[in-house]
Amino acid sequence: MTTRVDKKPSTTKRMIWMIGGVLLLIALIAGIKVLLVMRMIRSMPKPAPSTVSTATAREQPWQPSLSAVGTLRAANGADLAMEVAGLVTAVNLKSGQDVKQGQVLLQLRDGDDVAQLRQLEAAAQLSRLTFERARKQLAAQAISKADYDTAAADLKGKQAAVAQQQVVVAKKQLRAPFAGRAGIITTSPGDYLSAGTTVVTVQQLDPLLIDFYVPQSELGRLRVGQAVNLKLDAYANRDFSAKLSAINPKVDPNTRNVQVEATVPNHDKALVPGMFAKVSVDVGSKQRELTLPQAAIVYNPYGDTVYVVQPSRGKDEKGRPLPATVKQTFVTLGAARGDQVAILKGIATGTVVVTSGQMKLKNDAPIVIDNSVQPADSAHPAPQEH
Repeated sequence: MTTRVDKKPSTTKRMIWMIGGVLLLIALIAGIKVLLVMRMIRSMPKPAPSTVSTATAREQPWQPSLSAVGTLRAANGADLAMEVAGLVTAVNLKSGQDVKQGQVLLQLRDGDDVAQLRQLEAAAQLSRLTFERARKQLAAQAISKADYDTAAADLKGKQAAVAQQQVVVAKKQLRAPFAGRAGIITTSPGDYLSAGTTVVTVQQLDPLLIDFYVPQSELGRLRVGQAVNLKLDAYANRDFSAKLSAINPKVDPNTRNVQVEATVPNHDKALVPGMFAKVSVDVGSKQRELTLPQAAIVYNPYGDTVYVVQPSRGKDEKGRPLPATVKQTFVTLGAARGDQVAILKGIATGTVVVTSGQMKLKNDAPIVIDNSVQPADSAHPAPQEH
């Protein structure tokens, strides 16, 4: 009688079936998790559009210029002092007074010197009379030529003594060497002044000069006679015009800059020497440049960019218009003036770009435009406190 033997699966097959079951279970769980995550993502609210301000790139007249900082100085200015010591007898000057060239500002006691001058003038007058008499006698051959020469030499000696004493008397007076405005004077009659002590400063205020420096690389763009514009913090709403009057023929070997001088009319005496000024020199002819506010530029190590506004396209599932988006675009920058910067390449005229809120943006980010507050966009900005 034949017996039947039951065939059982081998251990290897059982392991394969077990592993396959485990993998199938894992795949099932993972699929369920993915579906749950996708459902959560779809159910999450979309990020709200970022609020930004915008500006439109436009062409504007642009005067190429060089910018620098300078210091005003007087065309003529001096701190006046006495050559000799003495007692002050008169002060013919008030602080801040305008003075004329040659005007006596201060007098030292000179009584003894003037008396000696009068004595020498009398001696010189007597010597002149003697010389005139000798000249007539020589013509009549009444005296010798030697006597005539002696009289002539005596007259010249007496005249020289008078001239020398006049210089001594003149040193007791302080005169204005040129027309200008005097500074503050603290000397009073009765004060004793030592030689060399500064008494007062006199500055010629019209015109003034301004000194500034430009890099040697810009030297070829400078010409005597070019227009120069000055801005000063003391007069924020006023521009001062000047003319480039001189260029130093030597470049400073330490800084590689060259000194430049401009002449500034100052008829109303508003400017004073020593003031600091921002200088702009017009170089070349006017041209048109595409400009943007500097606030629109995102400066990066790998290049400067702007966020260009992309108009809204299409509608959402509820029929509402989709918000506008932005696209980051590289630009090539030119010169800057005030709050503006020239754009050489990257965008065209009429392009709308973001001017504030760029830190929250990335490509294709939705935006809401609010231009109720705009960044500064002035070619010649003034301080806010003014």
